[in-house]
Amino acid sequence: MGRVSLFITCIIDQLYPKVGLAMADVLERLGYEVEFPEEQTCCGQPAFNTGYREDARKVARHFLGVFRDAEYIVIPSGSCAGMVKHHYAELFSKEPETLEAFERIKPRVFEFSQFLLDVAKVEDVGARFERVVTYHDSCHALREMGIRQGPRRLLSHVRGLELREMEPAEECCGFGGTFSVKFPEISGGMARTKLDSILKTGAEVVVSVDSSCLMQIQGALSRAGSRVRTMHLAEVLAER
Repeated sequence: MGRVSLFITCIIDQLYPKVGLAMADVLERLGYEVEFPEEQTCCGQPAFNTGYREDARKVARHFLGVFRDAEYIVIPSGSCAGMVKHHYAELFSKEPETLEAFERIKPRVFEFSQFLLDVAKVEDVGARFERVVTYHDSCHALREMGIRQGPRRLLSHVRGLELREMEPAEECCGFGGTFSVKFPEISGGMARTKLDSILKTGAEVVVSVDSSCLMQIQGALSRAGSRVRTMHLAEVLAER
């Protein structure tokens, strides 16, 4: 089938390692050879978003070096995939050689659900998950990567799963990385609005392709005393 190099994001590496393991499990089930380059670090997004462009360039150069020979680079995050595919060109606009290295690697970078649908050409991965779920569209996945129907198509083939759409599904959860630190009142208000939308669906599980959003949402659910839990798409698709 091919060789997949996993880029495991900071938040998954530090807080949600089961998501990375679940992604590897699904890809191996489909017949891919999966590798994890241990020298990988960060994509550079936190530094980029807070204005530390030179620090972001340093980290981004390292990313390009680590993955330069990868056949496919699969990322369990629309946010980090969006950083690589859409912002590295801006970071290296004045570095022709680095920009050329980025352009070579760009077509091989995929968010997890996009890889399943566009490269593996599969919608049914053989998962079973007998729960009522609702799907949260993360901002970067939706607006930068154009990911909307793909995860829903994958969820529609999970046996026993009932998908109930929240209204509005596309509204921000309020995390936004450092936004939630700089503007906690606004961030918290947005999370509470998202919480109301989730609870109205009657879902047992909230699913997304970004663990950062799910961390924000889980915090709101926990503070409200809700028993609804959050799961990354990869975790649902790994269920048998």
